[in-house]
Amino acid sequence: MSRAGGGSVRRHREVRGWLFVAPYLAYVATFFLFPMVWSLLLAWTDWNLISPVKQWVGLENFIKAVQSPQVHAAFVNTYRLMAVFVPVALAWSLGLALLLDRMPRGSAFFSVGYFLPYLASGVAVALVVRGIVAYNSPVNAALRQRLDLDIAWLQDPILALVIIALLIAWKFSGYFGLILLAGLRGISRDLYDAAALDGATGWKRFRFVTLPMLYPAVSSVLILAIALTFGVFTEPYILTKGGPDLATHTWHLEIYNQAFTSFRAGFASAVAVLSALATFATIGLVRLALQRWGNRYDPA
Repeated sequence: MSRAGGGSVRRHREVRGWLFVAPYLAYVATFFLFPMVWSLLLAWTDWNLISPVKQWVGLENFIKAVQSPQVHAAFVNTYRLMAVFVPVALAWSLGLALLLDRMPRGSAFFSVGYFLPYLASGVAVALVVRGIVAYNSPVNAALRQRLDLDIAWLQDPILALVIIALLIAWKFSGYFGLILLAGLRGISRDLYDAAALDGATGWKRFRFVTLPMLYPAVSSVLILAIALTFGVFTEPYILTKGGPDLATHTWHLEIYNQAFTSFRAGFASAVAVLSALATFATIGLVRLALQRWGNRYDPA
C-alpha cells in the first residue's frame, strides 16, 4: 500500500474514532465543562439567579465563605463522615469480594444481587431509613416497650452522622466489591501455591499475598470513596437537612441552600470552588500515601 493510501486509511480511522467518542465529549462539555467554567465566573459576582445584572464583587464571596460557620461545618463534617464511611465501605466491600471469590458457581447471580443497592434510588432508600428511625416506627416502638430505650436517632449529632455514613456504605459496597472482586480474580493462583509451600496460610496468606496484589483495586476504591464523601447530598438532605446543629451539614447542602434557597449564586459558586480545592487536596495527599504503599507492594 502506498504512503498516500496508508495516510488516507489512518485519517479515516481517526475520524471514525472521534465520531465514536463525540457523544461522550458532548455530554462532558455540556454537563461538566460548561458548568465548571460558568461556576468559576460566577464565584466573583453577586447574582440572585433572576436579575440580568451580575455585580462584580471580586474576592468578597471567597472571604465570606472562609468565615462562614456553615462552610466550616461542611469542611469538618466531610472528614468525620469519611472517617466512618471509608473504613466501613472498604471492609464491607472487601469481605463481599472475598466471599464471592470463594463461590465459583452462581457467583454472578450473587454479584448482581449485591450490586442492586447501588442502582437503588438514593431518595427512596433515604425515605425508607427515615421511616425506620422515626419516633413512631415499629423499631423504636419495640425498643421502648421491650428494652425501655428511647433513641432519638436523627436528633443526636453522632448517631445522625453514623446513620448517614452506614447508609452510603451499604449503597456503594456492592459497587466497590465488584472492583475488588475483579482484582482478586486477577491474582495468579501460582502465588498462593508458592505461599502454601512456604507455610503461609490464613491471615499470613491474606497479608503477604492477597493484600499486596490488591493494591491497584484497593487504591481505586479508596480514591472513589474519598471523592464520593465530598459529594454527599441526598442522604443528609432527606434525613436531617444538615442538622442537628450542622452536625451533618455537607458541601453540597451548603451550595444548594445558598444557590436555591438564599438565591446567592455567586456565593454558592465560591463555596463550590472551595469544595473542589479541598477535594483535590485531600485526594492528592491520599494518592501520595498510596504511592508509598504501592512502591512497596505494587507487582508492577
